[in-house]
Amino acid sequence: MTIPPGLHRSKNNQACRLNKSLYGLKQASRQWYSKLSEALLTLGYIQGNANHSMFTRKVGSSFTVLLVYVDDVVLSGNSPSEITRVKAFLHEKFKIKDLGPLRYFLGLEVSRTSRGIHLNQHKYALEILSDMGMLATKPSSTPMEPSSRLSRTTGSPLIDEFSYHRLVGRLLYLTTTRPDFCFAVQQLSQFVSCPRDAHHQAALRILKYLKGAPASGLFFPSSPDIQVRAFADSDWACCPDTRRSTAGFCIFFGSSLVAWKTKKQSTVSRSSSKAEYRALAILTCEIQWLQHLFHDLHIQWLKPASVFCDNKSAIYLAHNLAFHKRSIHIEIDFHITREKLQSGLLRLLPVTSSDQLADMFTKSLPPAVFHTALFKLGLVNIHGPTCEGVMRTSQNPSPDNKGPRPSADTNSPTNSVSTSDDSCIMPTNHNRTNVVC
Repeated sequence: MTIPPGLHRSKNNQACRLNKSLYGLKQASRQWYSKLSEALLTLGYIQGNANHSMFTRKVGSSFTVLLVYVDDVVLSGNSPSEITRVKAFLHEKFKIKDLGPLRYFLGLEVSRTSRGIHLNQHKYALEILSDMGMLATKPSSTPMEPSSRLSRTTGSPLIDEFSYHRLVGRLLYLTTTRPDFCFAVQQLSQFVSCPRDAHHQAALRILKYLKGAPASGLFFPSSPDIQVRAFADSDWACCPDTRRSTAGFCIFFGSSLVAWKTKKQSTVSRSSSKAEYRALAILTCEIQWLQHLFHDLHIQWLKPASVFCDNKSAIYLAHNLAFHKRSIHIEIDFHITREKLQSGLLRLLPVTSSDQLADMFTKSLPPAVFHTALFKLGLVNIHGPTCEGVMRTSQNPSPDNKGPRPSADTNSPTNSVSTSDDSCIMPTNHNRTNVVC
């Protein structure tokens, strides 16, 4: 810490002692997290093992959960009295401000009805389009040219590298609720160190696709189905520079998409079966983490997760120990799929290539195939005309009691109707205390 002007030290080895964490200091975030965690633990909350930023408390049928992000906190539960008690405790400790039902949080817009919850980043998407001057551009049907392959030598070097870095970074955050162009952004992020004009044109195509439906996002229906289903796939030797494969997966909780990923594999696979097997290993680790998260949330893992793979050789490799000679060169840690298969965490099932939803996360698809997979992923455009039947609620009747009313005002992207006891809190001073409930 730099000594403030006007403060003189009598000795050279003297240092300032921090009595209160302040913004801008390197230790501020850790000190604030330590103080908040200590306060919540004294209140009877338990810190999650799968997610250390999550705190839960269960007493009988009452369940409350807090999710912390730096100085913002989301608070939810089924006991209004417990939520009121927590807010009063946090206000006494840190002087917070209650923002009411959750509608906007870290760029995420929340719309809630009796049929489910919709998450989107409409405002953030419009800001990106406005900054790039593409609000009036012609929309594109897909985020990436079908069967396109980007490489380090494609095109000429880009003069303004900073604009490319900034655009890719903003698109990465936009994939929080937009898995439809997760693969395209992953491809562009490989060239941030040496971008070329072809890469910049590919990034602009994503913006053209975004222009078509900036309010599209994830819809989580209020369904009692808690079966976990997952799809894993890989594109063998797809990188023209390194010949490495790209692995991708998506996980559904019931009919809700809860996790997805696109990742270039760390080593070259000698066959498509090895590439698929490595993709299964990455998915297995994610399912294992989800099981720990469910345990922290007191959700019972009743049935093995159904994992669908369109490569029969990879399925046989995971089931049959007699295939050891064919897999002797595969790293030992990738055999976690076989171990978790035997323990009952998951079960492997075959699926046809036409029904493989993970294809969207491993390759660029033609428009017809892309939109079919997009529909199956459960993405909903909240401001689209076909969304009226999904985002209407019957719990909140209109003033004339003649029918349901919409849950979100199309003129206000952050407006939503809440039917639960979720609320938001933010601080009123600079004590590093920001909470959203």
